[in-house]
Amino acid sequence: QVQLVESGGGLVQPGGSLRLSCEASGFSFRHYAMGWLRQAPGKGMEWVSSLTNGGISTGYADSVKGRFTISRDNAKNTLYLQMDNLTLDDTAVYYCAKYPGQVWSGRQIEQRGRGTQVTVSS
Repeated sequence: QVQLVESGGGLVQPGGSLRLSCEASGFSFRHYAMGWLRQAPGKGMEWVSSLTNGGISTGYADSVKGRFTISRDNAKNTLYLQMDNLTLDDTAVYYCAKYPGQVWSGRQIEQRGRGTQVTVSS
């Protein structure tokens, strides 16, 4: 079955960086668009970023644009999220997400992982 396992979260100071990884298994990773979601304490789920199966077309929430970079390595079945210049507002559980096809725009998330905690604090 589909498995999405996030890693790389942790505690970081404001202005710092983290790189999240998501190891995918149970499906043909290179054929599916993928993305990242997050949920801050006491708030709803928020879309962060997505990219197509080949990694050519990407999208970012305004709150992270210019600071976060999504990428993927289809040979390793792994999705990444490079997060730079982190702020207190980036504190959240981050989830890896799979789309039902090759594109993400206008599509609903099909499945997500269990998440990894990112805490930004001084």
